[in-house]
Amino acid sequence: MVCIRQANVHDLLQMQTTNLWCLPENYAMKYYFYHLLSWPQLLWVAEDFDGKIVGYVLAKMEEDETLPKHGHITSLSVLRTHRKRGIATALMRRSQQEMHKVFEAEYVSLHVRKSNRAAFHLYSVTLQYVVNDVEKGYYADGEDAYDMRCYFGDKANLNKPDEAPVEAMKQLSVEASSS
Repeated sequence: MVCIRQANVHDLLQMQTTNLWCLPENYAMKYYFYHLLSWPQLLWVAEDFDGKIVGYVLAKMEEDETLPKHGHITSLSVLRTHRKRGIATALMRRSQQEMHKVFEAEYVSLHVRKSNRAAFHLYSVTLQYVVNDVEKGYYADGEDAYDMRCYFGDKANLNKPDEAPVEAMKQLSVEASSS
């Protein structure tokens, strides 16, 4: 069993370690610290019974005043040993709830690798994100990313399922079978 709780400064090293184990994109410690100092309500961890951090969400509010007020998921990671238990969903929902209630965000955005089928399913099916755009060569290795959004409140009907996730999943299947 895990406990979902707000992250604190003592969690940052374990959050970074979780990232290093799970994801190809890595961040300097000062980046985690900056997020924690700027938006402490948006950082959440999953803590195992023995106090070990087994997952986290790193999020922020975008500061571009020319765009509607919105949050951004910088990173989400759950250790392989703790996947398929709803931990990522719980972390995401907690961070999103705070974005909406505390910061009055209209929506939250994120990027996901086109090849990451499990994450795409989590975002599009479970959390009802919609594909906003495809960013060519977004990742350091040149892979494209889906730019996805989930709207809150009155605009939540914009999260209606459409053909984009279905078509994207078909594309992922075609790409996987040809490799």
